[in-house]
Amino acid sequence: MEKIACAPLLPLKNNRVGGNFVNKVRNFSEEIQSGAFDRPFAWLYGAGCEAQQRARYLDALKEFDALFGAGRACQLFSAPGRTEVGGNHTDHQRGRVLAASVNLDVIGVASRNNDGVIRIQSKGYPRDEVRIDALEARPEEEGKACALIRGVAARFLALGYRIGGFDAYTTSDVLGGSGLSSSAAFEVLVCAILSGLFNEGRVPPVEAAKISQYAENVYFGKPSGLMDQTASAVGGFVAIDFENLDRPSVRKVDFDLQKSGYRLCIVDTGGNHADLTADYAAIPQEMQEVAACFGKQVLREVPKETFYQQLGSLYPKVSNRAVARAIHFYEDNDRAPQQAAALEAGDFPRFLELVIASGRSSAAYLQNLFSPADPAHQGLTVALALSEKLLAGCGAWRVHGGGIAGTIQAYVPEEKLEGYREAIESVYGAGSCHVLQIRPIGMCEVTETLGQ
Repeated sequence: MEKIACAPLLPLKNNRVGGNFVNKVRNFSEEIQSGAFDRPFAWLYGAGCEAQQRARYLDALKEFDALFGAGRACQLFSAPGRTEVGGNHTDHQRGRVLAASVNLDVIGVASRNNDGVIRIQSKGYPRDEVRIDALEARPEEEGKACALIRGVAARFLALGYRIGGFDAYTTSDVLGGSGLSSSAAFEVLVCAILSGLFNEGRVPPVEAAKISQYAENVYFGKPSGLMDQTASAVGGFVAIDFENLDRPSVRKVDFDLQKSGYRLCIVDTGGNHADLTADYAAIPQEMQEVAACFGKQVLREVPKETFYQQLGSLYPKVSNRAVARAIHFYEDNDRAPQQAAALEAGDFPRFLELVIASGRSSAAYLQNLFSPADPAHQGLTVALALSEKLLAGCGAWRVHGGGIAGTIQAYVPEEKLEGYREAIESVYGAGSCHVLQIRPIGMCEVTETLGQ
């Protein structure tokens, strides 16, 4: 493993020639149309995606030109979505996870302005505008994109980085509500833009992740962990240990899933996420209740041996479900680094065994497949049962992300992919099975030399 906790991973300045990749919309469009960006597109999104990405980037450049004025100098940026590979609901207890960036992302066309205003027009949403001289948190903005923008800019300034006004058009193919963390990708994209436009691309990815989490926690009003932002900012397979939140250990795990003979599938079961906040919040709350029995704030501060030795004393103090969820934490916290080690050793069968074990622990002990208030709706349970029938002995399946309503993750042998997708989509509808690739890099400025 290459340790990168305190150093930039492919900082944006390394993607520049002569320190300057500023271009005009017309020039970018001509270069993309000529195929000059096909190599970086293939590296970011996978071979065979070049034509699709040419069209996507050309459309973004055209929209930027129409919205903010023709002939502007601009730069291109990208931040990917992420998939949780190991460690389900361990990050908020300062535990260990294995995550990876995927080949779905938010892209942005951005250009400086002299107005002292950040203007971001995201496809399909109203325009957000934030003055850089008014960066205090605003309660009325909680839950809105402008809160994320304001929070990122405020944190940049507080940490001594430069900020300025800019105009940007963004578009995303990160699936909303899929557990792929579209909000984290957006936050990280704003960091990439501010880093690239005003700081010579010098903001380290882990720093960008922490800035993004700050914006989400303090300005957006969502008490998220740091996994989503770290995976999006760093990229590739990443093993993360959150024991020290100020300096999380982040390690790249060298493994090429494309060469394994398996494909990563995310299945959208079509669950309704409305009114599930209490269900999600109960998971960290109950784990923290167990930790409090030992005089600690989170379970990572309580040794596993101590927990099991004193497990019997917990029952009068906390619920049985809280104890079961704590058991899941300890076991999955151990599994995540074992999964990383299996990948590094090239032992994919062992990795698949650990994926299945994690999924079964989530179902039995963490209990995050459906809302106890709505037991009639169990799309995740059915999807996992169907996946086990289709893949038993030759693949793996588990709940993906927060669970309750949403998606599952499956590793499918290439020779079974079409049959698996057909069976899944016969239940959950056309397009419900998303076949993804692991992207080798996180936040970046998109240039002709990217990936060389």
